[in-house]
Amino acid sequence: MKEPEFIIEARNVSRQYPGTLALDGVSFALRPGTVTALIGENGAGKSTLVRILAGIERPTSGSLVLDGETMTLNSVRDADVRGIGIIHQELNLCPNLSVAENIFLAREITVRGVVDKRRQLQQARELLARLEHPIDPSALAGDLPLGQQQIVEIAKALSRNVRVLMMDEPTSALSASEIAILFRIIGDLKSRGVAIVYISHRLEELLEIADSVSVLRDGRMVAEAAACEVDTNWIVEKMTGRPAGQAQAPEARDTGNQILRLDSLSLNAAGGRPLLRGVSFDVRAGEVVGIYGLMGAGRTELLECIMGLHPEAAGSVYLESRPLDGMDTPGRIAAGLAMVPEDRQASGIIQSMTVRANMTLSSLGRYVRTAWLSLAAEDRAASAMSTELRIKCPGLRYSIASLSGGNQQKVVMAKCLLTNPRVLLLDEPTRGVDVGAKREIHAIVRRLAASGMGVILASSELDEIRATAGRIVVMSRGAVTAILPAAEATAEALVVAASPSAGERRDAA
Repeated sequence: MKEPEFIIEARNVSRQYPGTLALDGVSFALRPGTVTALIGENGAGKSTLVRILAGIERPTSGSLVLDGETMTLNSVRDADVRGIGIIHQELNLCPNLSVAENIFLAREITVRGVVDKRRQLQQARELLARLEHPIDPSALAGDLPLGQQQIVEIAKALSRNVRVLMMDEPTSALSASEIAILFRIIGDLKSRGVAIVYISHRLEELLEIADSVSVLRDGRMVAEAAACEVDTNWIVEKMTGRPAGQAQAPEARDTGNQILRLDSLSLNAAGGRPLLRGVSFDVRAGEVVGIYGLMGAGRTELLECIMGLHPEAAGSVYLESRPLDGMDTPGRIAAGLAMVPEDRQASGIIQSMTVRANMTLSSLGRYVRTAWLSLAAEDRAASAMSTELRIKCPGLRYSIASLSGGNQQKVVMAKCLLTNPRVLLLDEPTRGVDVGAKREIHAIVRRLAASGMGVILASSELDEIRATAGRIVVMSRGAVTAILPAAEATAEALVVAASPSAGERRDAA
């Protein structure tokens, strides 16, 4: 009997939510030993499609076929038994469990009904070694930085004997060296006949790893092609329905007076290891200051210190010459600071609340009328911000969990902007965001700066930093190694200044 051409197929699959048709008659098929890049703007239906293939959701209509036979997936366990796995865009770890316990969750290794923790630790250690990452398998997952949590998610998927593996933004928190390791793992999986779905908004990355590309737009499959036959312009045009354009460089403009100043900010980890070492620079009204550095450079810790999240930090923060030392985070928000965090799931949104409630959470006092919260005032503010940021959602009173990752990120930005900040801090603001939404966020950043706001944008993406910032602060090993105006910030100069050796030279000096 002839082997089926495809391992798994979605045939004419649709998924209807209240007020939204997320997928509209989509057909999608995967061949063994290939990587298929699934591409589309936020809200195009990518995550919905892979969630259906992974048994997390069921289609409203259409069918799924595995090895030529129609099947029904009622749960993730159904998919797991059939060798279908998924690495989620939003991390799916239990923070109170160890790394090893997370990797084998619901598939524990047992001996006579008792969990064999020693074997689990050993196998977890072997998986992490395969990923070339020295993570302690006995460490609590919640204590790991975001990038290491993503490595654990990948190890969790690799622990299964998968035939189909779907990767939804697997590299969004990984460094360049970690991405290279993941690509080697993907090559190994391909050689074993595994079919891989790869979702990423890093278009060059897609073309490097994929054998074929499939493009969704507004819930429909609009294009499919071999990866070797297309380029990034083709992808952008198919995603958006518009011709691709070049990234807009930051406009040269006169900036205003100093609005924020950092003086020798320093922070140590619990064990005494330095995370920040004497960081000093300023931000002027109307200026976008970029913070560039590799994973572990201290970008996130710096923004958290500015927001008062580490009261143990040394050094000073001044907002319009006013010292903020000793002021807690709510006080700093009231003073005029706001921050979009790197991990929106953990720190930016509350999954059980509506879009509107998430958006107005930090500015509720503005909607109180004679001691009562005015839902009408809250609706007007949220609706105006939704329109301004082009947030795609079925309605402000729907759960924020119904939104795509990119639209959730816009809600977090809206929450910050509704506090009327003088300085906005953005930590990886376009992580997990499609190319169209990325342009919109960059345009919003420019518009905010043009209105006189000061903006600090931390990113590990060279193109993003160079496209948005008028001045770039480069960090390595917790210290500032260079401050470059945009005209001098070549890719080579930024990479050299961000290298670990630059941090070591800074230490020696």
